[in-house]
Amino acid sequence: MAFFNKIKWVLGILMVFVLIITTNLIDRNNFLRVKDSVTTIYEDRLIANDLIFEILSPVHEKEVAIALSDSSFFSNKNAVINSNIQGFIKQFEQTKLTREEQAVFSDLKRNISDLKVAETAYVDSDFSNKNEVLSQISAVNKNLYELSKIQLNEGSRQISISNRAIETVELYTQIEIYFLIFLAIVVQIIVMYNPKKKGVDESE
Repeated sequence: MAFFNKIKWVLGILMVFVLIITTNLIDRNNFLRVKDSVTTIYEDRLIANDLIFEILSPVHEKEVAIALSDSSFFSNKNAVINSNIQGFIKQFEQTKLTREEQAVFSDLKRNISDLKVAETAYVDSDFSNKNEVLSQISAVNKNLYELSKIQLNEGSRQISISNRAIETVELYTQIEIYFLIFLAIVVQIIVMYNPKKKGVDESE
């Protein structure tokens, strides 16, 4: 009987151990999903949105300078601004880009490159031909607007993923409680079950 009791205790402990391992793995997976979503929202969405604003601001300066025919802007500031924009572009490349975002971003880089060419032609024409520069600025602004909308949509998607993971954790927590109650009953039955030997029954 002592050996049978040992088996019962081992089975009871194993059941508890398996439950703990299983629930921990499930909870760990869901918490990792929440952590990844929060990290993505900050690193790949908020920072990206800030970089979009950092690019938009100097582009707006260019637009104002052209509207005012400010030749001193292109002589003194434009080269520095172009260098700053290129720096922001490189930082943006370090974020995680979706397929749609990659397409818009590639278009943005191409339009910024074309804008530089148009600016050179504008200066060479003695600041007389604004149309091409304004057209390229408009294209850049459109790209920046599209990228900004993508950040908003992707941020919302990541929040949804995080919320679903949290809801799953809450659901499994409730299931764990009910299962622990059930398991406690089963372990009690296993431990308390004490079948009598046939020979003993017959002798009685």
